[in-house]
Amino acid sequence: MQLGASLFMIAVGAILAFAVADAINGVDLTLVGYILIGVGALGLLLSLFLGGSRRGRDDLPPPR
Repeated sequence: MQLGASLFMIAVGAILAFAVADAINGVDLTLVGYILIGVGALGLLLSLFLGGSRRGRDDLPPPR
């Protein structure tokens, strides 16, 4: 998951969790929002962690 997708999921999750007052039968939109925020935050951390380690490898000389 890339950085933009993670931020999008966090934004949609926050809208569902805090701003939507409608209800769908059998679906708790607040819980769905919290789940999206959590998945987006996890994706954000992973993309930053893995992206940072990937960028550092470009400076290494090629293997022999």
